[in-house]
Amino acid sequence: MDLALEASAAAQGFSSPNPPVGAVILDADGGVAGIGHTQPPGGPHAEVMALRAAGAAARGGTAVVTLEPCAHTGRTGPCTQALLEAGVARVFYGVADPNPQAGGGASILTAGGVPAVGGVLEADVRWGPLRPWLFRQQHGRPLVTVKIASSIDGRIAAPDGTSRWITGPDARAHAHAQRARIDAVVVGTGTALADDPSLTARRSDGTLYPHQPTRVVVGQRDLPPDAKLRDGTAPLIQVRSYDPVDVFAAVPDASWILVEGGPGVVGAFLVAGLVDEIQWYLAPTVLGDGVPAVVDGNVTTLAKAHRFRRESFMALGDDLLVTLVPSRA
Repeated sequence: MDLALEASAAAQGFSSPNPPVGAVILDADGGVAGIGHTQPPGGPHAEVMALRAAGAAARGGTAVVTLEPCAHTGRTGPCTQALLEAGVARVFYGVADPNPQAGGGASILTAGGVPAVGGVLEADVRWGPLRPWLFRQQHGRPLVTVKIASSIDGRIAAPDGTSRWITGPDARAHAHAQRARIDAVVVGTGTALADDPSLTARRSDGTLYPHQPTRVVVGQRDLPPDAKLRDGTAPLIQVRSYDPVDVFAAVPDASWILVEGGPGVVGAFLVAGLVDEIQWYLAPTVLGDGVPAVVDGNVTTLAKAHRFRRESFMALGDDLLVTLVPSRA
Protein backbone atom coordinates (compact mmCIF):
# COMPACT_ATOMS: atom_id res chain seq x y z
CA MET A 1 0.00 0.00 0.00
CA ASP A 2 2.92 2.35 0.62
CA LEU A 3 3.91 1.91 -3.03
CA ALA A 4 0.33 2.60 -4.12
CA LEU A 5 0.25 5.76 -1.99
CA GLU A 6 3.51 6.92 -3.52
CA ALA A 7 2.14 6.30 -7.01
CA SER A 8 -1.07 8.21 -6.26
CA ALA A 9 0.88 11.38 -5.47
CA ALA A 10 1.86 11.62 -9.14
CA ALA A 11 -1.82 11.93 -10.08
CA GLN A 12 -2.64 14.82 -7.76
CA GLY A 13 -3.78 17.85 -9.73
CA PHE A 14 -3.69 15.98 -13.05
CA SER A 15 -6.62 13.66 -12.33
CA SER A 16 -9.28 16.15 -11.17
CA PRO A 17 -12.19 15.81 -11.01
CA ASN A 18 -11.33 12.10 -10.79
CA PRO A 19 -9.61 10.87 -7.63
CA PRO A 20 -5.80 10.54 -7.57
CA VAL A 21 -5.54 6.79 -7.07
CA GLY A 22 -2.47 4.58 -6.95
CA ALA A 23 -2.41 0.85 -7.68
CA VAL A 24 0.14 -1.96 -7.42
CA ILE A 25 -0.11 -5.42 -8.98
CA LEU A 26 1.77 -8.24 -7.27
CA ASP A 27 2.44 -11.46 -9.18
CA ALA A 28 1.47 -14.88 -7.80
CA ASP A 29 4.73 -15.04 -5.84
CA GLY A 30 4.20 -11.63 -4.22
CA GLY A 31 6.67 -9.66 -6.34
CA VAL A 32 5.83 -6.23 -7.71
CA ALA A 33 4.70 -6.69 -11.32
CA GLY A 34 3.15 -3.32 -12.12
CA ILE A 35 2.48 0.13 -10.64
CA GLY A 36 0.07 2.76 -11.96
CA HIS A 37 -1.84 5.91 -11.11
CA THR A 38 -4.90 7.70 -12.42
CA GLN A 39 -4.38 9.48 -15.73
CA PRO A 40 -5.96 12.82 -16.72
CA PRO A 41 -9.76 12.79 -17.26
CA GLY A 42 -10.74 10.41 -20.04
CA GLY A 43 -7.57 8.36 -19.55
CA PRO A 44 -7.14 5.01 -17.81
CA HIS A 45 -7.60 4.61 -14.10
CA ALA A 46 -4.83 3.46 -11.77
CA GLU A 47 -5.79 -0.23 -11.84
CA VAL A 48 -5.73 -0.36 -15.64
CA MET A 49 -2.32 1.33 -15.76
CA ALA A 50 -0.92 -1.13 -13.23
CA LEU A 51 -2.43 -4.10 -15.09
CA ARG A 52 -0.89 -2.90 -18.34
CA ALA A 53 2.50 -2.68 -16.64
CA ALA A 54 2.10 -6.15 -15.13
CA GLY A 55 0.87 -7.89 -18.29
CA ALA A 56 0.44 -11.67 -17.94
CA ALA A 57 2.04 -11.58 -14.47
CA ALA A 58 -1.23 -10.20 -13.07
CA ARG A 59 -2.98 -13.59 -13.45
CA GLY A 60 -3.24 -15.23 -10.05
CA GLY A 61 -1.74 -12.18 -8.41
CA THR A 62 -2.91 -9.45 -6.05
CA ALA A 63 -4.08 -5.90 -6.66
CA VAL A 64 -3.43 -3.26 -3.98
CA VAL A 65 -5.32 -0.01 -4.57
CA THR A 66 -5.73 3.13 -2.49
CA LEU A 67 -9.44 3.47 -3.40
CA GLU A 68 -12.03 0.74 -3.87
CA PRO A 69 -12.04 -0.18 -7.59
CA CYS A 70 -14.85 1.57 -9.44
CA ALA A 71 -17.88 -0.34 -10.68
CA HIS A 72 -19.33 2.04 -13.24
CA THR A 73 -18.79 3.06 -16.84
CA GLY A 74 -18.03 6.72 -17.45
CA ARG A 75 -15.43 7.94 -19.90
CA THR A 76 -13.65 4.65 -19.19
CA GLY A 77 -14.88 1.17 -18.33
CA PRO A 78 -15.22 -0.21 -14.78
CA CYS A 79 -11.97 -1.19 -13.08
CA THR A 80 -13.71 -4.16 -11.51
CA GLN A 81 -14.18 -5.67 -14.97
CA ALA A 82 -10.55 -5.03 -15.89
CA LEU A 83 -9.37 -6.79 -12.73
CA LEU A 84 -11.66 -9.77 -13.29
CA GLU A 85 -10.59 -10.14 -16.92
CA ALA A 86 -6.92 -9.97 -15.93
CA GLY A 87 -7.36 -12.96 -13.64
CA VAL A 88 -6.34 -11.21 -10.43
CA ALA A 89 -6.90 -13.56 -7.48
CA ARG A 90 -7.49 -11.01 -4.72
CA VAL A 91 -7.80 -7.25 -4.13
CA PHE A 92 -6.86 -5.10 -1.16
CA TYR A 93 -7.85 -1.42 -0.97
CA GLY A 94 -7.53 1.42 1.49
CA VAL A 95 -10.80 3.36 1.40
CA ALA A 96 -14.30 2.49 0.21
CA ASP A 97 -15.50 4.67 -2.69
CA PRO A 98 -18.10 7.12 -1.25
CA ASN A 99 -19.39 8.06 -4.71
CA PRO A 100 -22.76 6.28 -5.10
CA GLN A 101 -22.28 6.12 -8.88
CA ALA A 102 -18.90 4.39 -8.67
CA GLY A 103 -18.96 2.52 -5.35
CA GLY A 104 -19.77 -1.12 -4.73
CA GLY A 105 -16.78 -2.49 -6.58
CA ALA A 106 -15.76 -4.74 -3.69
CA SER A 107 -19.10 -6.55 -3.79
CA ILE A 108 -18.86 -7.07 -7.55
CA LEU A 109 -15.33 -8.45 -7.27
CA THR A 110 -16.30 -10.79 -4.43
CA ALA A 111 -19.33 -12.01 -6.38
CA GLY A 112 -16.99 -12.69 -9.29
CA GLY A 113 -14.80 -14.93 -7.16
CA VAL A 114 -12.15 -12.34 -6.29
CA PRO A 115 -12.12 -11.51 -2.56
CA ALA A 116 -11.82 -7.75 -1.96
CA VAL A 117 -10.72 -6.52 1.45
CA GLY A 118 -10.84 -2.86 2.45
CA GLY A 119 -9.41 -0.77 5.26
CA VAL A 120 -5.73 -1.44 4.50
CA LEU A 121 -3.73 1.49 5.97
CA GLU A 122 -7.00 3.41 5.81
CA ALA A 123 -5.86 6.34 7.96
CA ASP A 124 -2.74 6.85 5.84
CA VAL A 125 -4.79 6.70 2.66
CA ARG A 126 -7.39 9.17 3.95
CA TRP A 127 -4.66 11.69 4.83
CA GLY A 128 -2.71 11.06 1.65
CA PRO A 129 -3.31 12.35 -1.89
CA LEU A 130 -6.96 11.25 -1.75
CA ARG A 131 -7.75 13.61 1.13
CA PRO A 132 -9.02 16.59 -0.94
CA TRP A 133 -11.13 14.36 -3.20
CA LEU A 134 -12.64 12.54 -0.22
CA PHE A 135 -13.33 15.93 1.39
CA ARG A 136 -15.23 17.07 -1.69
CA GLN A 137 -17.26 13.87 -1.75
CA GLN A 138 -18.27 14.44 1.87
CA HIS A 139 -18.83 18.22 1.86
CA GLY A 140 -19.72 19.02 -1.73
CA ARG A 141 -17.02 21.69 -2.05
CA PRO A 142 -13.24 21.87 -2.37
CA LEU A 143 -10.83 21.55 0.51
CA VAL A 144 -9.53 25.08 1.23
CA THR A 145 -5.95 25.59 2.39
CA VAL A 146 -4.74 29.08 3.26
CA LYS A 147 -1.03 29.62 2.66
CA ILE A 148 0.73 32.43 4.53
CA ALA A 149 4.42 33.32 4.45
CA SER A 150 5.22 35.92 7.08
CA SER A 151 7.66 37.32 9.58
CA ILE A 152 7.35 35.93 13.07
CA ASP A 153 5.25 38.96 14.01
CA GLY A 154 2.70 38.17 11.30
CA ARG A 155 3.72 40.62 8.55
CA ILE A 156 3.69 39.59 4.89
CA ALA A 157 5.38 42.79 3.66
CA ALA A 158 7.36 45.69 5.09
CA PRO A 159 5.80 49.18 5.38
CA ASP A 160 7.21 50.10 1.95
CA GLY A 161 5.53 47.03 0.40
CA THR A 162 8.67 44.93 -0.11
CA SER A 163 8.12 41.21 0.50
CA ARG A 164 10.76 39.33 -1.54
CA TRP A 165 11.84 37.39 0.20
CA ILE A 166 10.61 37.04 3.78
CA THR A 167 11.06 33.26 3.85
CA GLY A 168 14.11 31.35 2.68
CA PRO A 169 14.69 29.07 -0.34
CA ASP A 170 13.68 25.84 1.40
CA ALA A 171 10.30 27.24 2.41
CA ARG A 172 9.71 28.67 -1.06
CA ALA A 173 10.62 25.35 -2.69
CA HIS A 174 8.14 23.55 -0.44
CA ALA A 175 5.40 26.06 -1.28
CA HIS A 176 5.98 25.62 -5.02
CA ALA A 177 5.84 21.82 -4.71
CA GLN A 178 2.50 22.30 -2.94
CA ARG A 179 1.19 24.44 -5.81
CA ALA A 180 2.06 21.62 -8.20
CA ARG A 181 -0.43 19.36 -6.40
CA ILE A 182 -3.48 21.62 -6.08
CA ASP A 183 -6.26 22.44 -8.53
CA ALA A 184 -6.52 26.21 -8.15
CA VAL A 185 -4.63 29.05 -6.47
CA VAL A 186 -6.52 32.16 -5.35
CA VAL A 187 -5.31 35.74 -4.80
CA GLY A 188 -6.96 39.14 -4.66
CA THR A 189 -6.51 41.92 -7.17
CA GLY A 190 -4.51 43.87 -4.59
CA THR A 191 -1.87 41.14 -4.46
CA ALA A 192 -1.99 40.64 -8.23
CA LEU A 193 -1.43 44.35 -8.92
CA ALA A 194 1.14 45.01 -6.20
CA ASP A 195 3.33 41.92 -6.69
CA ASP A 196 2.63 40.95 -10.33
CA PRO A 197 2.98 37.26 -9.41
CA SER A 198 2.94 34.43 -11.94
CA LEU A 199 1.45 31.96 -9.41
CA THR A 200 3.08 29.10 -11.30
CA ALA A 201 4.56 26.02 -9.66
CA ARG A 202 8.31 26.17 -10.23
CA ARG A 203 11.26 24.06 -9.26
CA SER A 204 14.29 25.62 -7.58
CA ASP A 205 16.02 25.96 -10.96
CA GLY A 206 13.10 27.96 -12.34
CA THR A 207 11.65 25.24 -14.55
CA LEU A 208 7.93 24.55 -14.37
CA TYR A 209 6.36 21.52 -12.76
CA PRO A 210 4.28 19.44 -15.21
CA HIS A 211 1.01 20.40 -13.51
CA GLN A 212 0.06 24.06 -13.14
CA PRO A 213 -2.98 25.11 -11.05
CA THR A 214 -5.74 27.29 -12.42
CA ARG A 215 -5.08 30.87 -11.31
CA VAL A 216 -8.06 32.67 -9.79
CA VAL A 217 -8.03 36.42 -9.10
CA VAL A 218 -10.85 37.86 -6.98
CA GLY A 219 -11.85 41.52 -7.01
CA GLN A 220 -13.25 44.24 -9.23
CA ARG A 221 -10.11 45.82 -10.65
CA ASP A 222 -8.80 44.73 -14.05
CA LEU A 223 -5.37 43.22 -14.54
CA PRO A 224 -3.05 45.04 -16.95
CA PRO A 225 -2.51 43.41 -20.36
CA ASP A 226 1.13 42.64 -19.53
CA ALA A 227 0.45 41.01 -16.13
CA LYS A 228 2.39 37.79 -15.58
CA LEU A 229 -0.89 36.09 -14.78
CA ARG A 230 -1.83 36.57 -18.46
CA ASP A 231 1.21 34.64 -19.73
CA GLY A 232 -0.86 31.61 -20.79
CA THR A 233 1.13 29.16 -18.66
CA ALA A 234 -2.05 28.13 -16.84
CA PRO A 235 -5.73 29.07 -17.04
CA LEU A 236 -6.67 32.45 -15.56
CA ILE A 237 -10.12 33.21 -14.13
CA GLN A 238 -11.22 36.50 -12.62
CA VAL A 239 -14.06 36.40 -10.10
CA ARG A 240 -15.45 39.90 -9.56
CA SER A 241 -16.55 39.12 -6.05
CA TYR A 242 -14.99 38.33 -2.68
CA ASP A 243 -17.56 35.66 -1.87
CA PRO A 244 -15.84 32.27 -1.52
CA VAL A 245 -18.94 30.57 -2.91
CA ASP A 246 -18.42 32.46 -6.17
CA VAL A 247 -14.83 31.23 -6.23
CA PHE A 248 -16.03 27.64 -5.85
CA ALA A 249 -18.49 28.15 -8.71
CA ALA A 250 -15.67 29.39 -10.96
CA VAL A 251 -13.71 26.14 -10.53
CA PRO A 252 -16.46 23.50 -10.28
CA ASP A 253 -14.14 20.52 -10.78
CA ALA A 254 -11.60 21.56 -8.15
CA SER A 255 -11.05 19.34 -5.13
CA TRP A 256 -8.31 21.45 -3.53
CA ILE A 257 -7.96 25.24 -3.52
CA LEU A 258 -4.98 27.17 -2.18
CA VAL A 259 -5.73 30.72 -0.99
CA GLU A 260 -2.53 32.77 -1.02
CA GLY A 261 -3.82 36.22 -0.12
CA GLY A 262 -3.96 39.03 0.29
CA PRO A 263 -5.11 39.75 3.83
CA GLY A 264 -8.67 40.66 2.85
CA VAL A 265 -9.18 37.52 0.77
CA VAL A 266 -7.94 35.32 3.61
CA GLY A 267 -10.26 37.23 5.93
CA ALA A 268 -13.25 36.63 3.62
CA PHE A 269 -12.70 32.86 3.70
CA LEU A 270 -12.29 32.94 7.50
CA VAL A 271 -15.49 34.95 7.99
CA ALA A 272 -17.36 32.46 5.80
CA GLY A 273 -16.06 29.56 7.88
CA LEU A 274 -14.47 28.06 4.79
CA VAL A 275 -10.84 27.62 5.85
CA ASP A 276 -10.08 23.95 6.38
CA GLU A 277 -6.34 24.27 6.87
CA ILE A 278 -3.66 26.95 7.25
CA GLN A 279 -0.10 26.35 6.13
CA TRP A 280 1.88 29.11 7.80
CA TYR A 281 5.51 29.59 6.80
CA LEU A 282 7.15 31.56 9.62
CA ALA A 283 10.48 33.31 9.03
CA PRO A 284 12.75 34.20 11.97
CA THR A 285 12.37 37.88 11.09
CA VAL A 286 10.70 40.76 12.93
CA LEU A 287 9.36 43.67 10.88
CA GLY A 288 7.50 45.54 13.61
CA ASP A 289 5.13 47.12 11.10
CA GLY A 290 3.85 46.50 7.60
CA VAL A 291 1.13 44.49 5.90
CA PRO A 292 -0.64 42.02 8.23
CA ALA A 293 -1.23 38.45 7.13
CA VAL A 294 -5.00 38.63 7.74
CA VAL A 295 -7.59 41.39 7.82
CA ASP A 296 -10.95 40.52 9.36
CA GLY A 297 -13.01 43.43 10.61
CA ASN A 298 -15.50 41.07 12.24
CA VAL A 299 -13.08 40.10 15.01
CA THR A 300 -13.50 42.98 17.45
CA THR A 301 -12.84 41.03 20.65
CA LEU A 302 -10.92 37.92 21.65
CA ALA A 303 -14.15 35.97 22.04
CA LYS A 304 -14.70 36.27 18.27
CA ALA A 305 -11.24 35.01 17.31
CA HIS A 306 -10.88 32.20 14.79
CA ARG A 307 -9.44 29.30 16.76
CA PHE A 308 -7.14 26.69 15.26
CA ARG A 309 -5.06 23.84 16.60
CA ARG A 310 -1.64 22.69 15.49
CA GLU A 311 -1.73 19.66 13.21
CA SER A 312 2.00 19.48 12.49
CA PHE A 313 5.16 21.51 12.15
CA MET A 314 8.29 21.18 10.04
CA ALA A 315 11.62 22.95 9.87
CA LEU A 316 12.48 24.27 6.39
CA GLY A 317 15.96 25.72 6.63
CA ASP A 318 15.71 28.59 9.12
CA ASP A 319 11.94 28.84 8.62
CA LEU A 320 9.14 26.86 10.25
CA LEU A 321 6.03 25.51 8.55
CA VAL A 322 3.12 25.20 10.97
CA THR A 323 0.01 23.42 9.70
CA LEU A 324 -3.20 24.35 11.51
CA VAL A 325 -6.75 23.04 11.34
CA PRO A 326 -9.91 24.58 12.82
CA SER A 327 -10.48 23.70 16.47
CA ARG A 328 -13.88 22.37 15.46
CA ALA A 329 -12.25 19.74 13.22
